[in-house]
Amino acid sequence: MTRVAAIDCGTNSIRLLVADLDPATGAFEELDRRMTIVRLGQDVDRTGRFAPEALERTFAACREYAGVIRELAAERVRFVATSASRDVANREEFVRGVVAVLGVEPEVITGDLEAEFSFTGATRELAGRDDLERPFLVVDIGGGSTEFVVGDTRVRAARSVDVGCVRMTERHLVAGGRVVDPPSPERIAAIKADVEAALDLAESTVPLREARTLVGLAGSVTTVAAIALGLSAYDSTAIHHARIPLERVREITAHLLSSTHDERAAIPVMHPGRVDVIAAGALVLQCVMERIGARDVVVSEHDILDGIAWRTAEQAEAAARS
Repeated sequence: MTRVAAIDCGTNSIRLLVADLDPATGAFEELDRRMTIVRLGQDVDRTGRFAPEALERTFAACREYAGVIRELAAERVRFVATSASRDVANREEFVRGVVAVLGVEPEVITGDLEAEFSFTGATRELAGRDDLERPFLVVDIGGGSTEFVVGDTRVRAARSVDVGCVRMTERHLVAGGRVVDPPSPERIAAIKADVEAALDLAESTVPLREARTLVGLAGSVTTVAAIALGLSAYDSTAIHHARIPLERVREITAHLLSSTHDERAAIPVMHPGRVDVIAAGALVLQCVMERIGARDVVVSEHDILDGIAWRTAEQAEAAARS
């Protein structure tokens, strides 16, 4: 077993997984998993730069994670940065800060590699299930981008497109520096138009409609699932591998889009950092399901973070053998 610490830094959140893994047997023991909303991608779509306050929120979370990693004595640490970190002008400031706190340099990965990690993390434990038809379509709705991956046991095709819950919120649901509650039909239509254009782009290289099982990942999807299940508190065990019908996704999306900030914040399972962006995230999910004709979505709590951990453990074992 190799003890690995995997960190996934996205547009909206930064997450840590510390686990013992054995790639040869598939053994997996989770020691710690946590998430912090840092909004690293705050205003990036507009300014092309990380805001100073967003960087400081991210570095504060890194300091917390560094303590956990030391306490659990992880053998390997891997820090992966995704959508918001690819094109910003002040990326080096971000890199220097992470290295100073964690001692490892963040890997700013491509959308295709992000998609591969997501697929591995989401489907590794689904491979032996006879009740799920293949191929899988794994959809990872992040803050800045959404990844689409089609495959059986391996990735057949993947594409990352620039529609995510934060990006769509900042682009279409903000006026005068504040989120519009509730948004007008015109604003909602603008999000749908962006998502449909992104789906056209994804479908040009990924056979989305060939999928027989849709697997949904990340906070927008898991939050919609928690609402659909009527949970009084967030319960990852109940959410993991739940199947949520399209009609229920439509109902929840409509409710979120017609709600005020306070009404969304009062939902028991709502993380405070998702209150302003969940409506856009739910709408992305709905548009995806409608495009491919999915009757339901299988929700996974295991995602890119798990994929990073598995790949890191595999590389560690290969290095030990050489």
